[in-house]
Amino acid sequence: MMVKLAFDLLKTKKYVIQGVIFLLLFLFIYFIVDYLNMSYEAMANQFGTYLVVINIFMNVIMAILSTLLMNLSTAMVEIKGRESKASNLGFVSVLFGILTYGCTSCVIAFFAAIGISFSVIALPLAGFPYKIMSLVLIVLGLGIVIRQIHSGVCKIKLKAD
Repeated sequence: MMVKLAFDLLKTKKYVIQGVIFLLLFLFIYFIVDYLNMSYEAMANQFGTYLVVINIFMNVIMAILSTLLMNLSTAMVEIKGRESKASNLGFVSVLFGILTYGCTSCVIAFFAAIGISFSVIALPLAGFPYKIMSLVLIVLGLGIVIRQIHSGVCKIKLKAD
């Protein structure tokens, strides 16, 4: 019942506009991270066009799921009056992606700071396995948010006047 209410809220004008903004933002972030890691032309030359197509497909899927995660988290706040514990997993997956297969010079500097120099060279398929891990984090976050919405338990205690 609560999950249906949350998905019905996603159809309202406010959530559609918010969803479009989130979708464009996430698409921008995922494509920039890919570009900073390796251009699609270089990726196609080194690994083949199949990896470029899969990366673009993954970017779109991850952006859609991240948007859904953020919108459901917002709907849960509106329905229950509290934020989900998993609402930040979309952001965490973006951060994870930036740190693991993002801008090579930034990643090398970060890893060098923690003692793992030049580890980016060892990342297979232009960091694609780390994109899969990011997708898993997003799906996990969605599962947690949907479970919390479904439980319908509100932990807010109202004071009696």
